[in-house]
Amino acid sequence: MDSNVAGLFLDFSCDKLEQMRSYLEACLGKLTDEQVWERHGAHENAIGNLVLHLCGNMRQWIMHGVGGFEDVRVRDTEFATTDGMSRAALIGLFATTVAEARETIAAVSAERLVEIIHPQGRTVSVLGAIYQVVGHVQQHVGQIILLTKQMTASDLDLTIPRPR
Repeated sequence: MDSNVAGLFLDFSCDKLEQMRSYLEACLGKLTDEQVWERHGAHENAIGNLVLHLCGNMRQWIMHGVGGFEDVRVRDTEFATTDGMSRAALIGLFATTVAEARETIAAVSAERLVEIIHPQGRTVSVLGAIYQVVGHVQQHVGQIILLTKQMTASDLDLTIPRPR
């Protein structure tokens, strides 16, 4: 793979994860600890569950799959947890996990992007694993943004503020 294209992909992936970290921090900063663990039914995940899920997913796919670290994920716990972590602790966990993921991604060489790995029992390239994680983080942070808007009855103005 062309090293310029690889560098653009890796840099963009790291930048996008950092942007999602800042969005998540802004959202959790507007909520109470109770709101972070609020569910409106057994079929829903609380924002806290989504944060735990994203951290577990990044660890499994990036740190383990791409970086070769031990797979420490216990996926069922991410969704079974109903409280116990403050929003500040969740913000810290997410920030630390994103920083580790960015460090792992930044260290990937152009040649490794086509290497086949097996995170979560799936067969993907390193590029595919990074792409999956960035998209997955964006998807769930988008859910967190919507939930935060609904809980606070306000716009968050995370990008360009809308005229009002």
